[in-house]
Amino acid sequence: MNQKYSENQQAQHLELAEKIREECIKAAWDGFTDASISGLCTEGAMEAAISAIQKLDVDQIVNDQTAK
Repeated sequence: MNQKYSENQQAQHLELAEKIREECIKAAWDGFTDASISGLCTEGAMEAAISAIQKLDVDQIVNDQTAK
């Protein structure tokens, strides 16, 4: 175990990281799907997916997770 963090803190950090990953995947999937439906080519849809991840409000995700 990392001496800097307790087991509880490590579990909280892992939970937060998992939530951020989940939100990134959801944003990418939604961005890609929306772009594909709009008629963009695969490359354009991938750019939209990446843009959707970049637009994620990570502060809001952190605040939501820590408010639990």
